Amino acid sequence: MKIDLNSDMGEGFGRWRVADDDSLMDLVSSANIACGFHAGDYAIMDHTVRLAKEKGVGIGAHPGLPDLIGFGRRTMPVSDADMEAMLACQIGALQGVAARHGHRVTHVSYHAAFGTMANASEELALRLVRVIAALDKDLTVFAMTGQPTERAAEKVGLKVHTLFLADRAYTAAGALVPRGQPGAVIHDLDAVRARVRQFLEDGSVTTIDGARLPVKAKSILVHSDTPGSLNIAKAIRAEIDATGAVLTPAHLLAD
Repeated sequence: MKIDLNSDMGEGFGRWRVADDDSLMDLVSSANIACGFHAGDYAIMDHTVRLAKEKGVGIGAHPGLPDLIGFGRRTMPVSDADMEAMLACQIGALQGVAARHGHRVTHVSYHAAFGTMANASEELALRLVRVIAALDKDLTVFAMTGQPTERAAEKVGLKVHTLFLADRAYTAAGALVPRGQPGAVIHDLDAVRARVRQFLEDGSVTTIDGARLPVKAKSILVHSDTPGSLNIAKAIRAEIDATGAVLTPAHLLAD
């Protein structure tokens, strides 16, 4: 079994950092790199890409809304055309940095409210994946199972990998429990390991209300801004290694 372990990275700004990206890079197979809108800047992007290249880690764009104060987690009243332009700008910026280091952007993973807004309608989801396809038809799109982004990406012929979020609670409908609600973010390492073990063994997750929900995914995501994210990533990696699964960058996984 091949599995991708990915993390959102480069989510600092200037001298401020929110996670130990350098250490996380030793544990993951793919990095979703902030592109300067919700977090990140030219120097952080450059460092993160260079480090990923050295470690053999695949890289993807992690586009968000232009909201540094809100860390891209607040929806904004922007037009669909603005969303398209923002997406192209962020992917293009990372592609430029990657080219400088002889690396290649291989996937796109929407951040927080950008992803929520992208999934607000089938029409917007389709417009955005067409932007991705226009920039590089070989890009893989990360998506949640059953969401408009997944369907839209498949419609335009882009490769899609659905995500299992190891540190977030699920509802019975397969959606994430909204941040701010009790139990939405999972910090307990034993609980994380149990969830990952269950997912790897039978492809399911136990929802917040105790139901067993099938999860069709090949990529496990850990949020770097979750407190204790490095230890969470170590726990997940330990479970992956214990099952004998082969850690593989997302773009190298079979369909």
